[in-house]
Amino acid sequence: MRFTKIYCLLALSLFSLFSLKAQDDYLLKADRVFDGFESHADWVVAVKGNKITYAGASYKGKATETITLKGKTLLPGLIEGHSHILLHPYNEVSWNDQVLRESVAERSARAVNHLRASLMAGITTMRDLGSEGAGYADIGLKQAVEKGVVPGPRLLVAGKAIVATGSYGPKGFHEGVEVPLGAETADGFDDLIRVTRDQIGHGADFIKVYADYRWGPNGTAEATFTVAELKTIVEIAESSGRYVVAHASSQEGMRRAIEAGVETIEHGDDATLEIFNLMKVKGIALCPTVAAGDAITQYGGWKKGIDPTPARILAKQENFKMALASGVKIVFGGDVGVFTHGDNVRELELMVEYGMNTKAALISATSANAAQFHLNTLGQLKEGFLADIIAVEGDPSKEISALRKVGLVMKDGKIYKKD
Repeated sequence: MRFTKIYCLLALSLFSLFSLKAQDDYLLKADRVFDGFESHADWVVAVKGNKITYAGASYKGKATETITLKGKTLLPGLIEGHSHILLHPYNEVSWNDQVLRESVAERSARAVNHLRASLMAGITTMRDLGSEGAGYADIGLKQAVEKGVVPGPRLLVAGKAIVATGSYGPKGFHEGVEVPLGAETADGFDDLIRVTRDQIGHGADFIKVYADYRWGPNGTAEATFTVAELKTIVEIAESSGRYVVAHASSQEGMRRAIEAGVETIEHGDDATLEIFNLMKVKGIALCPTVAAGDAITQYGGWKKGIDPTPARILAKQENFKMALASGVKIVFGGDVGVFTHGDNVRELELMVEYGMNTKAALISATSANAAQFHLNTLGQLKEGFLADIIAVEGDPSKEISALRKVGLVMKDGKIYKKD
């Protein structure tokens, strides 16, 4: 009995020691704190374990370690809204060749590097909008991050994405050749129900559907699914506590997706003011992905800053200004993967260049994206929220490019980068 009591006391002591070690607490002191909405001078942020325990002035508590960040701003970790971790820039390898020639093993190995690059750039949460022909590799990578096998942002993943038969690529092969597609085909109500449920069963956090694609005459973007079909996907997803996002560039594709009840429209290139107003009324957000178009146009030969601005870029600028004027919610998400992982801030810089207020862009990348993606304990520096915190040189609420100078990255209370 005596040995049992000694053993229990020893086990309790060891447990306490390991608990204390695991529950490191920090006091972070910077020149200013952006809490997800506003900037504050003379604030501090206290962290214990993986939670923020205090954010404000006049902190009276104690910490194991005080980190002073002179000249820097503390802010919530950035939340990337549209990424493809299994893609890399198209000027390195075309999309077709990535899908057709690169093995899932190679693409997953690349994705490990992509995840690390984004995390080091201050992206602590990332929504991945489709594996683009790599099956459910994005779900496996999410699990690897969660288990600590590889470093990376928190991931919200879509899995395969859903497309109508005949609409998606790779294309250009004769009828006797079968090639892997960049997404999963489904047609008709029974098939859509089965595929949506199957993707949910494999671990998709949300469902992505292509409400239109470039399969019209002369390659124009045209609608792929009927409103009733899209509503079927939304109903099945919502019954499992998930939501649906829609790739849509054409007016008709957007109109159908809005009527069906998706939560975000990705791209929205040909939207009208009427469509943006309808999105605002229904609480549907726009993820404009302006950086993807900028990158692809440069891959096509445009020398930015030297050549005249191409019509495609001018149209996107006007489209984005129209969205801002409408008051529709704007999601920060650049379609990173089309361009280099770790260069995520490129999207925010272009959003500001195209007319968005700098502070509004910063809110989009933190508290607004958290709210849009149902992340109730992320996106703010606030007591009780998860300790996803970064520090950057200067004041990003006044100069968005300050986000490129990341000196501290903390995710879930663990420090991954400290300059």
